[in-house]
Amino acid sequence: MVFVEDIFKRRNELGGSIEVVCGSMFSGKTEELIRRLNRAKIARLKVEIFSPKADTRYDENALVSHNATSIPSTPVENASSILLLASDVHVIGIDEAQFFDEELPDVCNILANKGIRVIVAGLDMDFKGRPFGPMPAIMAMAESVTKLHAVCVRCGNPALYSYRLLPDENQVMLGEKESYEPRCRSCYTNLEV
Repeated sequence: MVFVEDIFKRRNELGGSIEVVCGSMFSGKTEELIRRLNRAKIARLKVEIFSPKADTRYDENALVSHNATSIPSTPVENASSILLLASDVHVIGIDEAQFFDEELPDVCNILANKGIRVIVAGLDMDFKGRPFGPMPAIMAMAESVTKLHAVCVRCGNPALYSYRLLPDENQVMLGEKESYEPRCRSCYTNLEV
């Protein structure tokens, strides 16, 4: 007979891991993160979830996907706070990783090296199609990367870009459907479409 404690011990012996869920806005990143975290909870693993304190679009104390799926989370000021708050845990979820500081890749590495499964979700590119924040570094060190695609609102093809509808050049601008729309490469580069 296998006991839950034996499973946890075996997992720690095998070492932790870093998983990344990335893609454009409206591609289902947060929904996939929530799905993975709920499965870990079903497996009786201790789960902690973190999000950047600056992102309060839906709920200050929960991750909420665009289709209203939610799970409680802890908002933090910076990546190093995660190390202070994550104790005696098997799985850590981090949402909106692109908004964290450049310490996040090191924090993820430290946690994974302690035997923790770290699941990170975030935009891989900003509205100009450039790598966004700490995401490229985390993707480079991750055991697995899942890139999700939204549906292009112009033509229906898979969308990998977050096209900004408002004339704001700041890299970070919180917004939803009033501010952004998913577009495929062709519709993103042919802006007159």
